[in-house]
Amino acid sequence: MDLLFVADPLVTFKTYKDTTFAMMREALGRGHKVWACEQADLVWRRGSRVVARSARAITLTGSSGKDWFEVVAEREMALADAHAVLMRKDPPFDSEFFYATHLLQQAEREGARVFNRPAALREHPEKLSILEFPDLIGATLVTRDAQAVRAFHDEHRDVILKPLDGMGGMGIFRVGPDGLNLGSIIETLNAHGTRTLMVQRYLPEIVKGDKRVLLIGGKPVPYCLARIPQGSEIRGNLAAGGKGVAQELSARDREIAETLAPVLAARGLLLVGLDVIGDCLTEINVTSPTGFQEITNQTGCNVAGLFVDALEAALAA
Repeated sequence: MDLLFVADPLVTFKTYKDTTFAMMREALGRGHKVWACEQADLVWRRGSRVVARSARAITLTGSSGKDWFEVVAEREMALADAHAVLMRKDPPFDSEFFYATHLLQQAEREGARVFNRPAALREHPEKLSILEFPDLIGATLVTRDAQAVRAFHDEHRDVILKPLDGMGGMGIFRVGPDGLNLGSIIETLNAHGTRTLMVQRYLPEIVKGDKRVLLIGGKPVPYCLARIPQGSEIRGNLAAGGKGVAQELSARDREIAETLAPVLAARGLLLVGLDVIGDCLTEINVTSPTGFQEITNQTGCNVAGLFVDALEAALAA
């Protein structure tokens, strides 16, 4: 099959850990043809189908550097002519990503099969969407109002504040019972009442890891990646220096995963990355979930194989 990946520039991939690379390698190993383009390559002309103006078919070179791939063909490709389009552009979910989902949705109307579905990407903001499942999350508030944030802190005493559009642990603050710097942090995140932020009760179980639980094709992967904060850091994100330790799902991890998996799969989300701290769901990641290679390298579970299995099954349905 022809599989078109919409991704960041290939030369930026860190192939030793990149999940999109793992997907491509698995697909090529099964005899599928892998094409790649960037979000900026998507074009929709009047009276025409949505195309990738510069789709490149690639093979692997075996190198781990920037020359890890070789281009064997390049052409304009209508997205509907690919057997599947995989949207793997990394966050942030900004205006350009938003516009890209509309182009991808038009491609769907023209017959393209897009994973994850563009409408589902738009409808599941990764921090906000947890509030749909109140029984699975800890105390959480989303607001612009500084007084509401202060009242939440007064109630819970130890809280985490974060922007709704952050990634990789960026912009996350902890404020303890003394309330030190709370006012300044609120002003930084809500830009004097013009931006919405999230406040959550601090979960001390973070010291055991912020667990990435993967859902593929409506089923949980049996292992998660616990991202454990190092030193004095409160963030477990790998991008913030956290240590990734693969482990089997706990009973609570599995309960959360099995509750959400069929719901999210039915909405067109083939791949989802849940973030779980202790017993609480903290994020639902849908744009470009990662962690495949870390889990595979530490457990032997071929996560990319599970993903391509699910993709092939979805395309055969």
